[in-house]
Amino acid sequence: MCGRYAVSQSADDLADEFGVEREEVRERLDPDWNVAPSKKVYAVLTRGKKDEPDEPPVRRLRTLRWGLVPSWAKDLAIGNRLINARVETAAEKPAFRKAFALRRCILPADGFYEWRGEKGEKQPFFIHPKDGSLAMAGLYEIWRDKSKPEDADDAFVWSVVILTTDATDDVGQIHDRMPMLVGPDDWGRWLDPSITDPEDVTRLLNPAVPGVLDAYPVSTDVNKVGNNGPHLVEPVEL
Repeated sequence: MCGRYAVSQSADDLADEFGVEREEVRERLDPDWNVAPSKKVYAVLTRGKKDEPDEPPVRRLRTLRWGLVPSWAKDLAIGNRLINARVETAAEKPAFRKAFALRRCILPADGFYEWRGEKGEKQPFFIHPKDGSLAMAGLYEIWRDKSKPEDADDAFVWSVVILTTDATDDVGQIHDRMPMLVGPDDWGRWLDPSITDPEDVTRLLNPAVPGVLDAYPVSTDVNKVGNNGPHLVEPVEL
């Protein structure tokens, strides 16, 4: 699974790196070396606008809440459980199948954390690309909070889930699952909202390539969500 990750880049830097055409970030997020579920995160997605039906969809950067809240959910609480979705079954699960077909996104990251060891003595590791940023595959939903007026700023909650897959050999020694990664050559097709057939979408996801990630042990300070700062990704001696 993926339960924590780090993002230190600014919205402007991410927009440049991921070829964003329209930045829709209402509030700038501070660098976060301990991103946890329920926090707001940056996401890249391709989407049109209802008031611009004749215009083609464009690539956008916006903030989403980590923890998917399906459109049929009664409240936000379900999002606390839906932080990861197995890529092998996402197209079939009621909570994910509509988003899998229609609402795919990329979650940029410096890297992610995983833990190894026995309960109570687990050692955190930071797993990151040897070059550039991670592009984690995600699915997003838009949930209407019916307790608020439709024109309220927070009447609609945009939320996201990270797709996971079998870990590569270089990561599997730490954990058997890892985020599904999308290579730069595949960003356009993964984000393309016109590709809606589940089988076609599944074919867009390629197995993780061994050798592109590096991992090293980090401080157990990352275990506490309230801790933050670049020291969390610094290597430690075991």
